[in-house]
Amino acid sequence: MSEKKEWLSLKQASDRLGVHPTTLRRWADNGEIPVMLTPGGHRRFASVDVERFAEEHRRLRMMVGLEQMWAEHAIKKTRQEIVSHQGAHWLALFSEDDREHKRQMGRKLMGLMLQYISSNDGGGDILEEARAVGRAHAENALSVGMPLVDAIQAMLFFRDTMVEVAIQLPEVAHLRPEANTRLLRRINALLNAVQLAMAETFDEARK
Repeated sequence: MSEKKEWLSLKQASDRLGVHPTTLRRWADNGEIPVMLTPGGHRRFASVDVERFAEEHRRLRMMVGLEQMWAEHAIKKTRQEIVSHQGAHWLALFSEDDREHKRQMGRKLMGLMLQYISSNDGGGDILEEARAVGRAHAENALSVGMPLVDAIQAMLFFRDTMVEVAIQLPEVAHLRPEANTRLLRRINALLNAVQLAMAETFDEARK
């Protein structure tokens, strides 16, 4: 025989979730959490559904925190690496104006990365914007006579930094390694789009 469900009132359920009853009512009306209406029109929530909903929201908050932590560490690490690579061949080819342009593109790419790893859908529009950044990077490289191999090397510099920070996050944040698997996949997917757009732009320039 199945175990009898424990039913909670709107006030009891909202207290367990730590939200205002109005918020829980809106979630229920939107179908985000199962709800039962009594003959008198009162909302009742199964305790197991409330616990499941709370766990899903805890996981969501953890993922958002993971993304923010990655961004903070990635920005810091990138700045440190740029200072230590001032003499790199691919960096020496750029004028100060070119470097400022690269910094602007880097900030835009970081913003797109944050949007992409935070999105729950395919993120097609974000990937297209990332491809535009890749094309702009390639066009800038072509304008200073940089060969494709050096342009790719510059991109790999940033890619390695971003991926390295993501790999180290479980140690920094005391997370299990599998917790940031999705993060790594999203980082790779977006940077793949950037690099392929760069290569395509170089190919078109040779035609």
